[in-house]
Amino acid sequence: MTTHYLACDLGAESGRLMAGTLDDGKLALEEIHRFPNTPIRAGDSLHWNVPQLFHELKAGLAKAATFGVRFSSFGCDTWGVDYLLFDPREELMPPAFHYRDARARRGVEAAYKKATWETIFAETGIQFMPFNTLFQLATEPRERLERAQHLLLVADGLNYLLTGVAKAEESLASTSQLYNPRTRSWADRLIEALGLPRRIFPPIVPSGTKLGPLRPEIARETGLTNLEVIATCSHDTAAAIAAVPSTSSTHWAYLSSGTWSLLGVALPVPIINETCRELNFTNEIGFGGSVRLLKNIVGLWVVQECRREWAREGREYDYAALAELAAAAPPFVSLVNLTDPRFVAPGDMPKKVADYCAETSQPAPVNPGATIRCVLESLALLYRRTLRQVERITGSRIQRLHIVGGGSKNALLNRFTANAAQIPVVVGPAEATAAGNLLIQAITLGHLPSLASARDVVRESLPIQTLAPEAKEDWDAAYERFERLESSTR
Repeated sequence: MTTHYLACDLGAESGRLMAGTLDDGKLALEEIHRFPNTPIRAGDSLHWNVPQLFHELKAGLAKAATFGVRFSSFGCDTWGVDYLLFDPREELMPPAFHYRDARARRGVEAAYKKATWETIFAETGIQFMPFNTLFQLATEPRERLERAQHLLLVADGLNYLLTGVAKAEESLASTSQLYNPRTRSWADRLIEALGLPRRIFPPIVPSGTKLGPLRPEIARETGLTNLEVIATCSHDTAAAIAAVPSTSSTHWAYLSSGTWSLLGVALPVPIINETCRELNFTNEIGFGGSVRLLKNIVGLWVVQECRREWAREGREYDYAALAELAAAAPPFVSLVNLTDPRFVAPGDMPKKVADYCAETSQPAPVNPGATIRCVLESLALLYRRTLRQVERITGSRIQRLHIVGGGSKNALLNRFTANAAQIPVVVGPAEATAAGNLLIQAITLGHLPSLASARDVVRESLPIQTLAPEAKEDWDAAYERFERLESSTR
């Protein structure tokens, strides 16, 4: 039987509506509609343009209606952390704040006046990031929260606009630092401590929950009738991990590579202890109630910001050109600690890299190729350190790393990662997030029996490559330098 599904995969830079066709154990993907996700800057504040994003989503659904096939369902995935507020008239309450808005850091101070970091981590098992939902909400005016009827993270909010059903999908809720992975419920102790109105937090539902059909007016506007909206894994990383083409249940790690790098392992239960807290790992929820023990690392964001800065100077490079320049640059001239807070904020990223090198008595990169080589080598070495930390927390040796997501198209970084980690690296699929979203829909509707069968489909359908590690001595020496560099800058 041939079945068809729709997925909205919305990222921090762009979104797209994807069609998925499942036929004879194989999944075919087709992009229907792509659109930019351009934040709004208002003075010193940064917001998401949610009305425009919803307009583009409906435009994509209208295009899908012209395909002449029956789509069984639709699912939406987005980044975590950010939220939307809706008033009692079911209307969006602007602004929808961007996680890079400066207010979040004020929220850290405000939250710590009401709960210690140790208490927050013990309740949630979530790593510290200053833009976590908990810290953002600590800056919200009380009157705005009191006026709200629903607080929904972004994908859940889009589902609400489509269906009128206000639910919090579990994988997405778990990113908020207001969810308790032990009780599988909202962290009421923290909600009460912060003085947040409990009534605005919607019921939590597991990944793969049917929400219902489109609102009648949306169905008329798009031309799609009888379309079931499913809360798939609404967090994009959780959806991507569902599409990891692993054949075993243990001894492998995943790297969801993109603007952010999310590196970790899948576990049956959370690990919430002092070591996990000190190493700043997180316990998020995946499909089937699994736990994603991972660390969120600044990823290709640094490359993206370098490219933007050079474009502002009139030097335009696409990512392929930057990779060629980096490959031709001399290896291991300088290394940077990408966990330094300077690399998280937007700004003149090439200068930040050069300044860091100068501060640590290393040669500053002399051109774009040297800059990108420095960043990619440093990122690969950071992956190696993070893998060693995973092994320390779990007590289990990682034997294979799966790289999925858009960043897996960066062949140079993939090769550096295999060499740095000195384990086989399985690359692909690049479309893991959309594939995971679509396949979870298929499982929910009974078109596939299990997650294992979905991963079989991925292996049969999408491009995958295995890289063997090389140049062990060179990368071991670089790692020693990298670790000394980290120690000297603490």
